[in-house]
Amino acid sequence: MFAHSPSASYSRQPRRSRARTAAVTVALAVTGVLAGTVPAAQATPQSTTSRCGGRGVDGDAVIRYESDIVIKAPLSRIWKLQTDVERWPSWQPPVTTAERLDHGRLGPGSRFHWTTPAPATPTTPATTLSITSTVQELRRNDCVLWSGPAIGEGLRIDEGVHLWTFRKVKGGVQVHTEETWSGDQVESDIPTATAALGTGLEAWLQDLKVAAESPTT
Repeated sequence: MFAHSPSASYSRQPRRSRARTAAVTVALAVTGVLAGTVPAAQATPQSTTSRCGGRGVDGDAVIRYESDIVIKAPLSRIWKLQTDVERWPSWQPPVTTAERLDHGRLGPGSRFHWTTPAPATPTTPATTLSITSTVQELRRNDCVLWSGPAIGEGLRIDEGVHLWTFRKVKGGVQVHTEETWSGDQVESDIPTATAALGTGLEAWLQDLKVAAESPTT
């Protein structure tokens, strides 16, 4: 929710409709409903090796996930979709609003604010998460790393650190994503939080692939 070489090969569920993907992403990426849908092997703490400008996700975090996808589209197109944060709502249904908090090309120190709804669970109320992300590192057409808190009524992630890297490969571009969460609330149920994080990242990758490979996006 917040940003090489792949460290592992991961299995994914069959692609659903975009409406179904949006519902699942909102429900799981931030609340942990249906914990256990992500295989435990996908969340191995020791597997984190990727970097952007020498920096990566939080090495001490106990909630982490990483995955890869190959997208059959030009690297420049994929990069623009991912770094033009104000356009996220046009291709990511779970992102309801997104705005830059500064001007100019996205780069280290750039900040942006975005929101995503979180439905009610047995322990948290329905809310809207307000996320302020700060870019920590950025290498054009190569990688980007951002971090920040996600705060809603009755739901809080103290810090998410999110890394994305992009590599040209035969047949397209390999996109790698990796994220960690920290905070007392999410750390109180690590398996549920990890499953939520993983489901959200897998959906993000699929949405990015659909948008990048679509000639009308």
